[in-house]
Amino acid sequence: MAEANLLRELHPQAVRIGALLRGRGEKLAVADGATGGLIAASLLTVPGALDFFVGGGVVYSFRARDVLFDLQREAYKGMRGASEDYALLQARAIRDNFHAEWGLAESGSVGGSSHPSGAPAGRSVAALAGQGAELTRMIETGSDDRIDNMLAFTRNALALLEDTLSESR
Repeated sequence: MAEANLLRELHPQAVRIGALLRGRGEKLAVADGATGGLIAASLLTVPGALDFFVGGGVVYSFRARDVLFDLQREAYKGMRGASEDYALLQARAIRDNFHAEWGLAESGSVGGSSHPSGAPAGRSVAALAGQGAELTRMIETGSDDRIDNMLAFTRNALALLEDTLSESR
C-alpha cells in the first residue's frame, strides 16, 4: 500500500517529465542506486513511457555496475560511492550504453548498514548527463531511516531531471 501511495504521489511529476522528454523527442536511461528502482518505477507509471524511457537498472553491487555500465574498473579509480564524480560517471555510462539522449543516475547511502565507501547514511548524489549538460544534486538527510532516505533520494533525482528539462527548453 505504501508503495502505491508513493507512486501516486510521484506520478504527476513523472507525467510532467514524460511530456518534456516527448516534446523534445528525447529518451532517458536510469541507473537507480540506493533508490532501489523507485526512479524508474515512478517514470513507468506514465502510460506510453516507452516513448521516452529506454530502460536501466538497479546498481546495487559491483557485478551490476560492471554489467550495466560496461566500464573498466580503472574508470572508477580514486572515486567513492555517493560522490559527484562517481554518479556522473554512471549517468554518462547508462546514457551511452542505452543509446539515450539523457542518463540519470543516483548513488547514495540509505542507512541501516554501513556503506562500502564509508559514505554517511542519508547522503545521495543524483547526476544527469545529456544534451551538453552534466549536473549533480546532493542531498544529505542526516537520517539513518532507510525507507525515508530511499524516498528522499528518489524525489531529489526526479527534481534534478525535471528542473533541468524545464530550464533547457
